[in-house]
Amino acid sequence: MNTKTQNNETISEAELLALGKRAFLSLGMSDQDTNDLVSILVMADLFGISTHGLSRIESYGDRLKIGGINPKPNIRIERLAPALIGVDGDNGVGPVVGMRTLNAAMEAAREFGIAAAFARGSNHFGPISPYSLIAAEKGFASIIGSNATTTIAPWGGSDARLGNSPLGFGVPNPNGKPFLLDMAMSVVARAKIRNALKRGESIPDTWGTDAQGKSTTDPKVALDGFLLPIGGHKGYGLALMVDLFAGLLSNAGYLTHIQSWQDAPDEPQNLGHFFILIDTSRLGSSAWLSERMVDFANILMDSPPADPSKPVIVPGMIELAKLEKQRKNGVEISSETLALLRQYAGDK
Repeated sequence: MNTKTQNNETISEAELLALGKRAFLSLGMSDQDTNDLVSILVMADLFGISTHGLSRIESYGDRLKIGGINPKPNIRIERLAPALIGVDGDNGVGPVVGMRTLNAAMEAAREFGIAAAFARGSNHFGPISPYSLIAAEKGFASIIGSNATTTIAPWGGSDARLGNSPLGFGVPNPNGKPFLLDMAMSVVARAKIRNALKRGESIPDTWGTDAQGKSTTDPKVALDGFLLPIGGHKGYGLALMVDLFAGLLSNAGYLTHIQSWQDAPDEPQNLGHFFILIDTSRLGSSAWLSERMVDFANILMDSPPADPSKPVIVPGMIELAKLEKQRKNGVEISSETLALLRQYAGDK
């Protein structure tokens, strides 16, 4: 199945996985690492988060080719305490380090009921929601975060000192859809501003500022300036705490110690991630959790919508609906991304 519109193509999940694997294998990665990487990026595309899906072949591929990312890392996992894990990613591709850290955290949480894993020596690891869904499908509630390249000024400051660090939560639902919250600390991700620039479109003045901290609707000016945090000083404080957990506590880079993949693509970023997992089976039976999750959702969904055309939603509902639809009907991918994947894969 492969259909085409002006700027996008629709391709089956299986075809997209196979194409993505061929593309990244050509960049010197191992078979298992490629499987982990592509599974996360394709799930991002299934969720409709195309800015963090296989379009990342552009930046990941460039950095793999020039040695900015290690294609075959020796990832080391250490039990620092029974349920506390340290991971050295050896400058591997972010989703590879992320999956190895998630698996180690799930193993420890299954044994002890709760576990925390801290990774260093990593790179951009995609969106959080794929990791949260993988954990939820195995019965784990999760809190997951990563730090990022500096794009946000300290509250009251005039230059970028803090990253747009993503934070996610997941709660499983044994007989239904889990709740998944995946959010960055800015009003929008920097990738959305880059996409607006590519399309020649203006942006809302709530997305970013110029280099002097003044709001702007020009995406090019915003990319040279700062992202605006959600909730003003509260969003700034939340971004700061994520970096303390993901960067400082993991012994990774933090704040301005993180290399920008755009300014120094041949240098390791040394990003950090954290995964906190809870085995919900230790809290009660599947029937107990399912009953409470259904009741929780119903309380919210039974609220009469303020706008009848916009029903009440809960975190993850839109993304999971897109995943279900695209698994059935095919995944919509930009023609530009598919062309680059095919180029790396050696397809004619």
